[in-house]
Amino acid sequence: MDQFLQMGANTVLSSPKGNVTVSYEISNSIDISLTAFLLTDSDKVQGDSGIIFYNQPKSSSGVASLLPSEKVGKTKVHKINFDMSKVPKGITKIAITLTEDNSTGFSNVKNLKAEVCTDNTIIQLAPSSFTNENGIVILELYLRNGQTKAKSIWRGFDSGLEGLCENYGVEVESEKQNKPSEPKAIQKQTPKKPDKTITDPKHINRQNTLSPISLEKVKGKISLEKGQKPVIIDKTPEITATVSWKSGTDYDIYALVYTKDGRQIDVAMFGAEGTPPLRSYGNGAVEHMGDVLRNSGSTKTEVIKLRLNDDILSVVPVVYSAQSNGTGSFYRYKVSMSIDNHNGTSVTILAKNANNNDRIYSCVPGILHNTRDGVIISPLELYSTPDSERRPKLKLGSSNMVEVIMDKGPINDYK
Repeated sequence: MDQFLQMGANTVLSSPKGNVTVSYEISNSIDISLTAFLLTDSDKVQGDSGIIFYNQPKSSSGVASLLPSEKVGKTKVHKINFDMSKVPKGITKIAITLTEDNSTGFSNVKNLKAEVCTDNTIIQLAPSSFTNENGIVILELYLRNGQTKAKSIWRGFDSGLEGLCENYGVEVESEKQNKPSEPKAIQKQTPKKPDKTITDPKHINRQNTLSPISLEKVKGKISLEKGQKPVIIDKTPEITATVSWKSGTDYDIYALVYTKDGRQIDVAMFGAEGTPPLRSYGNGAVEHMGDVLRNSGSTKTEVIKLRLNDDILSVVPVVYSAQSNGTGSFYRYKVSMSIDNHNGTSVTILAKNANNNDRIYSCVPGILHNTRDGVIISPLELYSTPDSERRPKLKLGSSNMVEVIMDKGPINDYK
């Protein structure tokens, strides 16, 4: 049975034993090598024995064995066998990586793909486009609660093997010109201090389980709550994000946009500290449809239109009520967000976990991930800390999924 694992997603493997194959179209201008790193919980190798590469193709424990590459027609294939039941003591993960040793970059590699094979199951992995990267972490194999899992990573490094090795606590020594560098483990590592904003589960959205193997591509009217798994909807030329609430207070909606080049763009009718108002971004790719003031209607709405292009990785709608507008509880005013692709599918996220605290001013109902297969909608329902007027901040996490960190952005202007 064939399955597909989207970039950033993970899945349970049917067996701890199997193989990973990587294939691509042969070209005289590219020279690709496969390297595996046996990692501890801190994502570092224990020593030289933790590196599986052309000059050390097998681990002594039998957990990983690199086979010679083969040519199949116009395709070159790399293969590494694994048996996670044989992981050495202290090792919990294997990172499978590629380097482009001619330094031409993976943008020139055509038909690049990877497969994880266990028993009769083949899990396919395909990356997004690359530019100048000449080192890539394809996937990770790891143990969790007695199960073997695979995570599709496709994280790129501009510094090739050196960047990969530095990431995993390894130094490289170049022996001869025109040959790949020889990796050697660094014996002494100074541990990095943890980033408290990243490890605080109350203020960050972690995207580790966005797997189309288990996700359903939905149609019709769908309701999501915090804790439920994400869904995928068809990506249409125009998608609307509509926030609704009971009349009686003045909420505002704005959108945080995260682009492929790592920028955060705030689309909002009002500014923040060092961030001017911006009604539209990317020639209407993300567009605010106007501020709705207090009125006598029973329900109020504000709308953001999305015409998603390849430059946009994620969009995060934010619901906000300034202190200057008076107090207002997200729970009491029944705030909800609906994502509609105008092709028969709408996904609604309700603020069911909000409380009656009138001093909480920002809510992030969910996040939209723009992918080739559709738009992934994840219910988050994150709230700012009491009295905070700061916007959320977006960052690209280790799984190549955009994460939301509350209360770390600029302070909103009072309206």
